[in-house]
Amino acid sequence: PYRVRVQDDKAVVLDLHGTEYFFHAFHYPGFHYLSSFGKRGDAPEEMLSAENLRWNGNFLWTLDSNKSELTRLGFASSGDSLLRLEAVSLDEELLRALDFVQYDDSTFIIPDYSGDSRFCLVSRQGKLLHKIGTIPTTDEDALKNAHPALAQAWRSFIDYNPRNGVLAAVTQLGEVLEIYNLKDSTHIVRIGPNGEPEFQISQGYGIPTGIMGFSDIQVTDSAIYVVFQGRAFKDIMQKAQQGINLPDGGQNIYVFSLEGEPLCKYVLDHYIYGIWVDEVTKTIMATDVNNDQPILKFSFG
Repeated sequence: PYRVRVQDDKAVVLDLHGTEYFFHAFHYPGFHYLSSFGKRGDAPEEMLSAENLRWNGNFLWTLDSNKSELTRLGFASSGDSLLRLEAVSLDEELLRALDFVQYDDSTFIIPDYSGDSRFCLVSRQGKLLHKIGTIPTTDEDALKNAHPALAQAWRSFIDYNPRNGVLAAVTQLGEVLEIYNLKDSTHIVRIGPNGEPEFQISQGYGIPTGIMGFSDIQVTDSAIYVVFQGRAFKDIMQKAQQGINLPDGGQNIYVFSLEGEPLCKYVLDHYIYGIWVDEVTKTIMATDVNNDQPILKFSFG
């Protein structure tokens, strides 16, 4: 279990390495099982991979990076199963889309993994409209000469809240939070104590050398919630050589204001990957890949 997304009385869990299905729908908040969808396979209506899922009203969008395809689904009249309504093939100019958000009914935002810019704006038909932003690195040499490796190292998880216009991104490596306010065009970069993503270039690829950083993000109406790991790769390797497998995920949830100011930090008693935050009920749902009961519920505030 990698991601959990809730809308009204429905929760959908993304199983990143699902053997038969990538997605599982449940009734919320009781988590009574409803159905599975996103069948793994090579057929036209099946999926090769699953990267993320996003609610938009009563519809659910999913991303298959291996097929370069976004799919829209809707619940059947019975309310217990999801039906595939449309598939959008992404422009060949987009390099391996690994995350997405829906900006409005006609536009998606997808991180740019070419390294030429930060984000791609993509039409509802999957066509690249234009690119915005640049990777906010201080490594001028990499910015000039190693675009793909730099983009790999700066792989980010993103979220967008259309109510306040805030698009936020956090790096999988290092400790960088970026906030783009798409209503007033401001851009804020916050770099934590662990700094930028660290990497070495080997045969054109970026090999991580620093820390595992963030693993999920949610922009609510009043704050930004992120899951942070903070474990050094050298420590992971040393433990592995000793036959010790460290828990996967992070124990920390950081909360920032919409301007990137630190508000608080929650230290959990489990290691988690994905979160869904409900500020009204002060509830955080999370996924724990180390646990036989992988869906956790935390109360906060």
